[in-house]
Parts: sequence; C-alpha cells; structure tokens
Amino acid sequence: MNRNELRKADINLMVVFEALMLERNVTRVAEKLFLGQPTISSALNRLRTLFNDPLFIRVGHRMEPTARAEEIIRHLSPALDSLSSALSLTHDFDPSVSTMTFRIGLSDDVEFGLLPPLLRALRQEAPMVVFVVQHVDYWRIPDLLASGDITVGITQTRGLPANAKRKLLRHIHPRLLRADASDRPLTLDEYCARPHVLVSHTANVSGFADEWLAEIGRKRHVVLSVPQYSALPALLAGTDLIASLPDYTAEAMTLSGNLFCEPYPFETPTLDLSMVWLSHVDTDPAERWVRSRLEAFMSDRGLAKKV
Repeated sequence: MNRNELRKADINLMVVFEALMLERNVTRVAEKLFLGQPTISSALNRLRTLFNDPLFIRVGHRMEPTARAEEIIRHLSPALDSLSSALSLTHDFDPSVSTMTFRIGLSDDVEFGLLPPLLRALRQEAPMVVFVVQHVDYWRIPDLLASGDITVGITQTRGLPANAKRKLLRHIHPRLLRADASDRPLTLDEYCARPHVLVSHTANVSGFADEWLAEIGRKRHVVLSVPQYSALPALLAGTDLIASLPDYTAEAMTLSGNLFCEPYPFETPTLDLSMVWLSHVDTDPAERWVRSRLEAFMSDRGLAKKV
C-alpha cells in the first residue's frame, strides 16, 4: 500500500465527505460541522477532484452518492474511527477544568427518573462541562450514533450497528402509577377495569402491557396516549387514571407525595436498560469518563445506591 497517497489527502475533507454521506444535504452538513455552506461546497469540489468522481448527484433536495462514493466510505469510516482513537490517546481528561460539550441520548423515562441525581453530582465534579441531551428510543439510537449527534445513549436497545458496544445497566421492573392512595394494590380485575394512560412516542394506543395481558387472555382500556412521561403527574392528579412505567421513573414521580406506585398485578417479562456507544470513542478519555458517570448513577450496581 502506497502511503505517499496520504500526502494528497486533507483529513478535514474526509470528515466533510463522511458527513455528506450521512446527511446527504450541504446545509445540514454545514450546520453540523459549524461551517458555512460555501466552505462545504468548496470542500466537495476538492473531493471530486481528489477522487476523480462526482461523488454526489443532486436528486430533489438530497445529494445521492455515486457507486464510487459508496465504495470510498466503506474504507474511510473505519480509518477515521481508528484515527480518532489514536488521537484520543494523546490527551488526558480533567473534568474539574474541562469545558467540553457532551452529547448524550436518553429515553424519556431515563431523563425523568435517573438524570437529576447524576446532574447534581456532576455540577460538583465538572462544573464547566456542558451536556446536550437528545431524546432517543431503540429505533432512533443507531442513526443518532452513526451521525455523531450523540456519542452515547441509554435506552432499551435492539438492532444495533456492528461497530456498537453495549453495556447492560439494569433490569427494568414495570410499575403502576396512580393518584388515589390505597392500603392495597390493585387486583388484576381492577387493573383491567380502570382507565389507562399510555406513554407512546409513536402515538400508539397499545404497548407492552397489552401484549402481556393478551398472553393471559385479558385486556385493558387505554383512554389517553401521550408522547412523554413528564406529563403524567399533572394528568393523573385528581383522577382514577393509572399509568404503566419503569420503576425508577415511577419512584421519582412519587417523591412529591401526590402519586403512588405499586407492582403489576401479574407477572411481566424482564426488560433491559442499556448504554450504547460506537467503538471509535471506546478509548477516548473524556468519553470513558462520561460513560463511567452514566453507569455509576444509572446502573442498579452503581454509586447511586450509595449516595
């Protein structure tokens, strides 16, 4: 392999090329890389000259890659991952003085139930670090990781990329949330008879609980579907509505004293909450630090149990 070819290359051009392959839009690439559109257009012209190929053909509002571009990215992405890992070894990370911005993905239940204790601790440990949180779910997290919009995500996971790393943080124990206090938990009959609020990010009116009930020949009555857990305290107050949610989110919502949680009145399968990141940031000192803090406060084995 002739490494003299590398003398012709500009790593910044390669970063622009990868971003164009992900975004297929000059404007979005400019925004993502904090550069002007003329700069991205100029970089694209240089890339076309370098690779002697159009690389992208405009189709409507999108830039569709040529066959040569598809071939290049298969070789380039692993190379950029390796280069990023190598460069990360040249510096240490001190959270007490760092001003870095970390982009993390959290599902809505994690943000409500597990983020506040972590944030309180990090305000002491890393007072100048900035966290940008994006909402993720198992169907969004592969794209957000691949595009670099987040570097680590915590949610239920399935269908991850081949270069993704996954660490189980805890088993999720479903709980019921209600606003009416009682000396005893709901029976299965009462559970099925009560009106339910479902949290669905895709505007569905059925979820895991409906699948579990169907297996035992029962049904519930969902009267409201909302897109996020944070709405539940206001919605349940003063009503006979009940909602199903992860144990850590339910427990956080009961701290006000106005809501009450209890176990399901039937056996449920185990759900898992995991942390996911891509291999190219695995050894980066800053990313390793943020993953360690996420695990410490969001894992059922972590420091949160001791705080």
